[in-house]
Amino acid sequence: MGAAICELTWHEARNFQKEGGLRLAFGSGKYKFEVVEGWFKPPKGWNFGWIPAVACDLQGRVFVYSRSEHPLVILDPDGNFIDEWGVGVLKDAHGIWIDAEGNVYCTDRNSHCVFKFNPKGELVMTLGTPGKPSERDGEPFNAPTDAVTVKPNDGNAPVAALFVSDGYRNFRVHKFTPDGQLIKSWGRQGSGPGEFNLPHCVRVDRYNRVWVCDRENRRIQIFDLEGNYLTEWRNLLRPNSLFFDPHDDVVYIAELEHRVSIWTLDGELIASWGDGKPSEKAGEFLGGPHGIWVDAHGNLYVSEVLVNGRIQKFVRV
Repeated sequence: MGAAICELTWHEARNFQKEGGLRLAFGSGKYKFEVVEGWFKPPKGWNFGWIPAVACDLQGRVFVYSRSEHPLVILDPDGNFIDEWGVGVLKDAHGIWIDAEGNVYCTDRNSHCVFKFNPKGELVMTLGTPGKPSERDGEPFNAPTDAVTVKPNDGNAPVAALFVSDGYRNFRVHKFTPDGQLIKSWGRQGSGPGEFNLPHCVRVDRYNRVWVCDRENRRIQIFDLEGNYLTEWRNLLRPNSLFFDPHDDVVYIAELEHRVSIWTLDGELIASWGDGKPSEKAGEFLGGPHGIWVDAHGNLYVSEVLVNGRIQKFVRV
């Protein structure tokens, strides 16, 4: 797709008959999914607000990051409660990332911090000062949105690094060493190449390209690891977050205007669902897709904002 304007198409969800009754399938071709109704099963009496983010680790655990009294809940693949982390630490959920070692990075927007937990749930690093935005424009952090790590053995990256999109007020992307030393920053407010109107998520593909959801410019910008602009994808429906398939050159995009889309890295649309309108139907989106992740079995998880307690699992079929 490059810098060319792309038009998204709607791949209609269809009904199909399976043992046990009529179920809904979404997507097309190799990327077809069946929604699991009633998958999210938190403990009785627990209430959840918006769920901005979801992630899965290699153990199969599902991490649900929400704006609630139980900010980071860990579930098994069937949606049953296992544990909770971050009570008293996490205040304003936004983005989540899990690295290859199982460390969990929670970007807390109004705390102006990225919190790193080890696989046991122990807080091992706080990047930023809790509750204090940066004193000068452009410096980390002022309402950051997401984080991602890259290592030399991840796509042969030359150095290990941590990237943070920042965010609602700074219009920047920051690059850090793994232990949190700032290397460089780039970006400013605007709509040109390398400018942002809400850098909402940052991810790195297997070719060491840094993808930034530039939400209010309705595009994704792509950079090299040093922040040099490469290209962009336009005409998206306010992209909130994205996830790269670990096995194929495919990217999943959660778009705030009630849509999930799946693309090749060359910009060919594979599948999409949600027609840009709110819907209470299973598999569609009432608030807006905000968090997205694919587990080791190819199953898809989508969490929503603008509505309370809504997260869906789609099983690959």
